[in-house]
Amino acid sequence: MSTSDRWTTPAHEALRASEGFRLADFDPTGKPGWDGKSKHADAHLAQQGVLLSGLQERLFAEGRSDGKRSVLLVLQGMDTSGKGGVVRHVVGMVDPQGVQLTAFGVPTEEERKHPYLWRIENALPQPGKLGVFDRSHYEDVLVVRVHKLVPPKVWGARYDEINEFEARVVASGTTIVKVALMVSSAEQKKRLRERLERPDKYWKYNPGDLDERLLWPKYAEAYQAVFDRTSTDVAPWFVVPADRKWYARLAVTELLTHAFKGLDLGWPPADFDVAAEMARLDAQQP
Repeated sequence: MSTSDRWTTPAHEALRASEGFRLADFDPTGKPGWDGKSKHADAHLAQQGVLLSGLQERLFAEGRSDGKRSVLLVLQGMDTSGKGGVVRHVVGMVDPQGVQLTAFGVPTEEERKHPYLWRIENALPQPGKLGVFDRSHYEDVLVVRVHKLVPPKVWGARYDEINEFEARVVASGTTIVKVALMVSSAEQKKRLRERLERPDKYWKYNPGDLDERLLWPKYAEAYQAVFDRTSTDVAPWFVVPADRKWYARLAVTELLTHAFKGLDLGWPPADFDVAAEMARLDAQQP
């Protein structure tokens, strides 16, 4: 059996948060659509990495030739869910000059002077680029909601605002791939413990992570609302089990590859006389 045959259901179908999706019934240890083990995933990733890199190069070339299209990968998830690992191991397989990465933290003083989507719009990928958001505008209906940073009527209006914003972004030529990496509470605890046991992981530990764990049920409610209200036809959510790091990386690779394939990318034609340039080259000394 080839590695591609291990996908019994395509990732973009198996992982989509369609109508009726319930996070309470979701298994963070699962591997939806994949009938294989980690060793099979490693082999498939090697194949897909070559394909994804080639597709991304075509998009980059298109952007250098006045193309208008781009791809945006939105990564959301609780602490330790593996967002950084996806950036390193999945996005890291493509040419970095064609990648535009933005990690959104607590808004700066300047950002707080503007509407919440201002900093997001400023970070959208340029034509030809693969944009990556490590956290995103969804913090404004997740963290903001859970910590009651604004009244419910304020964050409640943001779901429709986000849908309208993403529809405009897609209409302008950006394909959006929204991925929620869902880790279990038990696995998160294990990963946090590892950060405390290993000096080389101290830098990744934040004491505030333990405070956030106490709010796990509220975050589950907030994520469910996000899936219910913002998984649209133009920008659906894909919910990825994150307890198995290898599966999460495999799944995101598959989702990205599917998105790039959907662009039907070719190579831009030459904007010069190829024959004339070849003749000039042949006339020069070795």
